[in-house]
Amino acid sequence: MKDSKENSGDYSRTEPLSLTVPDASYGRRLDQVLAEMLPQHSRNRLQAWVRDGQVVVEGKVECEPKRKMLGGERLVVNPLNDVRDIPEQPEDIPLNIVFEDETLIVINKPAGLVVHPGSGNWSGTLMNALLHHVPGIEQIPRAGIVHRLDKDTSGLLVVAKTLEAQTDLVRQLQARTVRRVYLAVAAGAMKSGGGVDKPIGRHPVLRTKMAVVPENRGGKPALTWFRIMEQFPYCTFVECSLETGRTHQIRVHLASIGHPLVGDQVYGKVNPKLPDFPRQALHATRLGLVHPLSGLKMQWEVPMPQDMRDLLDFLRYGA
Repeated sequence: MKDSKENSGDYSRTEPLSLTVPDASYGRRLDQVLAEMLPQHSRNRLQAWVRDGQVVVEGKVECEPKRKMLGGERLVVNPLNDVRDIPEQPEDIPLNIVFEDETLIVINKPAGLVVHPGSGNWSGTLMNALLHHVPGIEQIPRAGIVHRLDKDTSGLLVVAKTLEAQTDLVRQLQARTVRRVYLAVAAGAMKSGGGVDKPIGRHPVLRTKMAVVPENRGGKPALTWFRIMEQFPYCTFVECSLETGRTHQIRVHLASIGHPLVGDQVYGKVNPKLPDFPRQALHATRLGLVHPLSGLKMQWEVPMPQDMRDLLDFLRYGA
């Protein structure tokens, strides 16, 4: 008898999902076939499931996404490790919500709030807050988080409330159609705006840092545009736009051209001429995307927090 749950997209249950590869998929890669049969999931997620041994082909665990299909193979997909192994607990942490509907939440994150639990920060994070604010969001990988802001970066961040919305937003990020604009205070007097087109990867020695790394050594393409908003003797107030979303991208790119962010203890250098600021002076001020459900273009904007406004006032008028 044919499994009544075959080809279902419901991942709220505990049993694995059974699929049959269409005959028309002859010669196609396993990850391509999975992406077509499970469009609610991103291809990267499906590839990760294959590599993690969560996909069984004809009774045998398959860990190679490139395996070619013949058509008619029986697949068993078990995504539970991706969705249910979230050890974090819901916590009643206040959120500054700029927008919310049944599909999305747009949050104005304060500086100091960690987005995702990790070493040294297993509680008190944005994920803990989301688990409390949105019942059932633990069923979505990473509790719906599709992009991050550093702990000490403030500003706008979007979270998906459904698996379909998360997949759509990930694809928008990959297609570079999500618009993200930041305000920053950089060290040094910049002469003009421009762009930094340098690949970014893990630092070859200091693994907790990112760096400009050639693509043949693991660097991924990264492009940051910046324009001058206001100039000061030893600092420059700039607006930065991201074409890509690499970890620490703005911080690494501006440091690579000799203008690290004021207050950046990781990528900056001690300079007695710079004002003392307790974090990197970086704020995600504008976010634009296509709503995954309605298809409408949406945009949100929030002003800089008080500490960055005070920093600019100090640069303009002194103590």
